[in-house]
Amino acid sequence: MAGVITASELSWIGPFSGLTPRQFTKLVAGLRRRGLHIARRGRPWCLQFEDRVLLVVVYWRTNLTMRQLAPLFGVSKSTAARVIDDISPLLALDLRQRFRKGTVLVVDGTLVPTRDHSVAERSKNYRYSTNHQVVIDADTRLVVVVGRPLPGNRNDCKAWAESGAEAAVGRTITIADGGYPGTGLVIPHRRERGQTDLPAWKEDHNRSHKQVRARVEHVFARMKTWKILRDCRLKGDGVHRAMLGVARLHNLALTG
Repeated sequence: MAGVITASELSWIGPFSGLTPRQFTKLVAGLRRRGLHIARRGRPWCLQFEDRVLLVVVYWRTNLTMRQLAPLFGVSKSTAARVIDDISPLLALDLRQRFRKGTVLVVDGTLVPTRDHSVAERSKNYRYSTNHQVVIDADTRLVVVVGRPLPGNRNDCKAWAESGAEAAVGRTITIADGGYPGTGLVIPHRRERGQTDLPAWKEDHNRSHKQVRARVEHVFARMKTWKILRDCRLKGDGVHRAMLGVARLHNLALTG
């Protein structure tokens, strides 16, 4: 069965993947340089490597079901599912291990609604979700760390440590909202007991703090244009792989 979408037809890449043809070509070239395109022993794939990468990116972008996605690439539902399982780990964001001196980071948690209730819990939006701690570079707005997913009812203060994000950041200056007390992060000033108003200098600090911290919210808004993060049907590690993959695509789309 002939497919409709193929990486060889550049006009399909933008509308379905959220990347420009140049960005998608850069993504594939990076995977090839690392030798990730080399097929393992066994039955050969019916799709070229570029088309398999495109299938996964289109799946994350559109969140189509396998019944809808498979005919677009001319494969069976089971083949589409196997391609996603095989390619998704290759697209994961390479988490930064060291940060240059003077780097300022911003962290916040975002909830990803997830169908797999074994890794999710009901959260404040009354949906089964997973909590993902995402750290960005305040200057470049690039995602640098994504913590392991935790149940959505876990508050950000605990999730910061339990997800591994705290260990990944180390002693780098990191800004957060007021939901991270006692973590050593830079959070807004609060009124003390019996205090009605903050001093003017603290109000100024809070105002500038809020403007910088808003950048991580803008990143979440861009990341969730990949609709897999609005209603993830993947099981087990699938939601974590999708989050890492979308973070990499976000960085690629930002730097071009």
